[in-house]
Amino acid sequence: MLPIRAVSKDSDVLLDLAIKSGVPFEAQHNHTTVDAPPTVYHIREVFKRLTEQGIANKINMPPEITDVDGKIVRATMWNLIPTKLMPPTRKIRYCCEYFKERIFDGQHLLVGVRWSESNSRKKRGLHENRAKKKEDRILYFDENDESRKLTDICRLKSQIMTNPLIDWTDLEIWEYVRRNGIKMNPLYEQGFKRVGCVGCPMAGPTGQWQEFEMFPKYKRAYIKAFERMIEERKRREKNIDEQWQDGESVFKWWTDPKYDLNQITFEFDYA
Repeated sequence: MLPIRAVSKDSDVLLDLAIKSGVPFEAQHNHTTVDAPPTVYHIREVFKRLTEQGIANKINMPPEITDVDGKIVRATMWNLIPTKLMPPTRKIRYCCEYFKERIFDGQHLLVGVRWSESNSRKKRGLHENRAKKKEDRILYFDENDESRKLTDICRLKSQIMTNPLIDWTDLEIWEYVRRNGIKMNPLYEQGFKRVGCVGCPMAGPTGQWQEFEMFPKYKRAYIKAFERMIEERKRREKNIDEQWQDGESVFKWWTDPKYDLNQITFEFDYA
């Protein structure tokens, strides 16, 4: 079985290609707790259709954590922020580790990563390996031989990750969607360029505010989490930035580039 991550336009294209290939696979999605409602509904619809077609599918829930009250609970963005004592930032995206980048079930994983998405993804390859332990990874002696990579990885304890759409452009993705009548996440029709977690710092201030205007309940949830974060910092006698007076002020710091354009460093001990 080949697990396929499902959520974005690239995932929808990859899913369509996998179905047409006739190769057995399982579609998987990591629940983030901060996906926009239209995204959640789209995922449910896609997975319902897969079930009706007899195609295996699975929603992976977040791991358990010990919250600020000492209870073992399922991780959410709202209990993770107080636990980590800081908001997720562009350089410290601890939330991705808990929600998006967890190891999927299966030996061979297909994802919709593309070079044209970002500079960091231009370094990605057609075949990659994922392993929690460094000793389970491999050093490739012939980087140009993709078949050798595939064979070597299979002998290790790591998971193979293949990016079939790695060299596809945005134009090619949308052309495939149009020609094959693929039903997409409705957020794309509303002008969204990316579909991810609501409030993700990687969307930039403009993207964040676009999302919060559409989904104000998420804004209130973040503010409440920031308030609990401040309370926990006080309880642990941690320093608090002078701009962090309450949940509202932390939210403004988090979304206003005038406070910290890159959200790279802190002038206090945040750990």
